[in-house]
Amino acid sequence: MPVKVEFDCAIVLGAKVLTDGTPSAALARRVAHATELARRGQVRHLLMSGGPVNHPTPEAHVMRDLAVAAGIAAERVLVEDRSRDTIGNARCCVPIIAAHGWQRLLVVTDRFHLPRARLIFRHHGLSVTGSGASPERISAEWLLSHAREVPAMLKTLVRLTVEDREQHS
Repeated sequence: MPVKVEFDCAIVLGAKVLTDGTPSAALARRVAHATELARRGQVRHLLMSGGPVNHPTPEAHVMRDLAVAAGIAAERVLVEDRSRDTIGNARCCVPIIAAHGWQRLLVVTDRFHLPRARLIFRHHGLSVTGSGASPERISAEWLLSHAREVPAMLKTLVRLTVEDREQHS
């Protein structure tokens, strides 16, 4: 029995592109997780989100190339290649999602990043579900990433509050 498509689109959040232009472990892990969901028929499209942050090539372009190399048809993979952080991912994805009329949305990122990512996307008017990628083994980098989410969440709450005040003044 075929798997029912549950989501119109998986929004795959970017991560570091290394200085040589190759994906970081986090970037590769997120794309692998999303492409597996697409291969299983659970998501119809992948929206790769991430601009040029640490490398001149936008994260979304590296992500698209990984997804296509993994067997996902190019017409199923879209890119948002201007954002530089999670708030930017949400802002820049909103018009793309609206233009396609997608309603059932999944955010794909690392598991530790999901609570903050869902908060940000919902703050920008998108009703999203989350799906988190995890490494094959726990590393010091993975543990540090968890620890960084506490101050990152606090900073995000401040930024979103300031954004709200600026929009309402």
